[in-house]
Order: sequence, then C-alpha cells, then structure tokens
Amino acid sequence: MRACTESAELGLYTGPAYTLSREDSDHPLILVCEHASRFIPAGLNDLGLGHEAAREHIAWDIGALALAEGLSRALGATLLAANYSRLLVDLNRPRQAPDSIPAQSEIYQVPGNRDLDEATREYRRQSLFEPFHSRLTDLIDERIAQGRPVRVVGIHSFTPIYHGQPRALEVGVLFGEGGKYAQRLIDGLSQHPLKVAGNEPYKINPLGDMTVPVHGDARGLESVLIEVRNDLLRTPEGVNRFTDYLAPLL
Repeated sequence: MRACTESAELGLYTGPAYTLSREDSDHPLILVCEHASRFIPAGLNDLGLGHEAAREHIAWDIGALALAEGLSRALGATLLAANYSRLLVDLNRPRQAPDSIPAQSEIYQVPGNRDLDEATREYRRQSLFEPFHSRLTDLIDERIAQGRPVRVVGIHSFTPIYHGQPRALEVGVLFGEGGKYAQRLIDGLSQHPLKVAGNEPYKINPLGDMTVPVHGDARGLESVLIEVRNDLLRTPEGVNRFTDYLAPLL
C-alpha cells in the first residue's frame, strides 16, 4: 500500500511495529499480543492523557506481554507482539471499526485522537496496523504451505474494575468457531483454584475483533483469546503462576 505523505504525524513511527520471537519454532502455536506495549512517541505528548492514565490499562494490557513471553519460552512457541500503544490504533479491531482509534476509552477522554483527519488515521494504519497483520498472515501462510498444524492464541488482560463495577472473574477464554479447543482450555483451567468462564468478560465479535475471527476462524484454525485479570499479572510470581497453568493446555 502506498504510504500516506500528508499526515502531521509523518515520521513519528520510525521503530518496527512489532517484535517477533521464535519465528522458526516447530510448535503449532502462534502467540499474539496485540496490546503488549504502552509506547506512544514523545511527539504526541501521551495523546493529551495524564501521566498516570497513559500508563494504565487504556494504553495497553498490563501483564499480557510478560505472560505471552513466559508462554513463548515455556513452549518454544512463536510470539508476535505489538511495539506501540493500542490507543494509536487497536490491532485487535478491524481497521474501520469505530473504536479502532478511540477518542474515549472507558472513562478516559483521549484528546490526541479527537478530530483526527483521515490522512493521519491512514498513516497510523499503514505504519502500525498493516505491518502487524501482514506478518501474522505470512506466518500462518508459511506453516499451512508446509502442511503444518497451526493454532492462533491472543494473550490479553482485563481490569478488575470496569466502569466502577468489580469483576470476580479471573480468566476468560474467548472464542468464536473454536469451541472445542476453548472448552479444553476452560476445563483445564477449572482444575485450578480459579474463577474461569467462556466468552467473558467479552465476546468475540467478527465486526469488532481481528485475531480470532480473521486469522483463526476464517481460516479454519483453532483459535482463542485468553483474558487474565490484570491484578493477577502485576508480579513475576503471578505471571509464572499463569504460565504454569496455561502452558500445558495450549
């Protein structure tokens, strides 16, 4: 796609859009962490957010990258992780979804995303969204061409309090067409002292999600999105605990 040359943000996204680990893994699993980073280029002044808000859940999934990296190491599996904040463009939303570049996230206004012109939106998509999803597509294509099995799993976290309401749930396994694979994970996680549910605290929506419906379900692959409550991932011990729970099941 031809690069946009009209955006006021031209040149801000000079670093790679993603980090790819264990590209040549023989494990069938491809781990995806779309909300791995809270990085926003300094020139955007945290999109007008306060210092604390720009480092909280609206900017990234706290603990998700640490968990994804732990699973990648434990299994020797490939991991594709975002290098920029989801507030710039959400990699788990279709490119034209209304909340792909949110002007408000939960209770927070995002001034730097308000009234963006289309050239800037497209520049963010071309710089961040397209490279990430093109690489994931290529990884899957390469393995299918080699006749290898492929599973796609997104690693996310969620807040313990949402719009003022506490959440008792500790782990959610989100799925669309991959119900059999998801149930295996739910059953396995339920053997531990955890509050686990399928399609909670969110549901997969083909109009609002990318990884599972596009890279998994549409290609006939086993695919789920794992959500862990982020207060359980804020220490190395917590990350190790969930790595141990999940690795044998994936």
